[in-house]
Amino acid sequence: MEQLIADLERSYSGVVKQGEPLAPYTTWKIGGPADLFLVPADAEQLASAIAVLGRHGVPWTVLGRGSNTLVADRGVRGAVIKLGGGFDAARFEGNLVFAGGSYSFIKLSVMAGKEGLTGLEFASGIPGNVGGAVYMNAGAHHSDVSRILKSADIVWEDGSRGTYGNEEMRFGYRHSILHEKRGIVTEAVFALEPGDRKEIAAMLASYKDRRLRTQPLQLACAGSVFRNPEGDHAARLIEAAGLKGAREGGAVVSELHANFIVNEDHATAEDVLALMERVRRTVNERFGILLAPEVLLMGER
Repeated sequence: MEQLIADLERSYSGVVKQGEPLAPYTTWKIGGPADLFLVPADAEQLASAIAVLGRHGVPWTVLGRGSNTLVADRGVRGAVIKLGGGFDAARFEGNLVFAGGSYSFIKLSVMAGKEGLTGLEFASGIPGNVGGAVYMNAGAHHSDVSRILKSADIVWEDGSRGTYGNEEMRFGYRHSILHEKRGIVTEAVFALEPGDRKEIAAMLASYKDRRLRTQPLQLACAGSVFRNPEGDHAARLIEAAGLKGAREGGAVVSELHANFIVNEDHATAEDVLALMERVRRTVNERFGILLAPEVLLMGER
């Protein structure tokens, strides 16, 4: 570890912390420490850090805004990378929007609306960052990233960098090339269309009102826990199985939205995992459908 830290200090000028607790960085407020916690300020720093980690054989993972992520109670061995301030910006050029990998996807949808551009309204309820949205091909309201992405800048696990067009991203349902090959999105370019500002604002307000009425956003949660099976909705199946209010330790299936698990009372990652397994088993027994997790497990169980 000492040699690794020394090498990082020589070729990487970003933030380096050891034993950093990760719970404060997640929307579930759950998780142990990272062996190393790196916060690069720009793509050059990110590429340098990844290259050093690779030379030392140190595994790494990236943490965005902490939604859709469950960090293990024992924490994460190796390095956790969180994009710094240099990735948290957006600019508009005509119908194109250029957004850094750590920029809020919700904020981007609002900004686009104010610019009179339509196509990002679906993002108004997706609590992650731009990089995570591209990675997951995030979507809602019958749209997703694949419909508007023009290109993405990516730093790969060997430290190389490149720009990739929509077709090269190999988008599928909650899938992209980043599920096949490890990398980090540093910037994305979205192609939008001119729209009516008032109509866009009304749609965003409608989506927000619906979220507040149907999702437990005032509690510590991570968004939808399971993917929707083809032709159905995970929330409907979980509710039909009588699992609203089901509890494991401090983790509870939301009474408001059955596909949300909330951290109601100092829940651990093991509480959440036990509840997820109970939900999957019960739904499978009742309906013959095995729900696939949408949240990502990060770290050592």
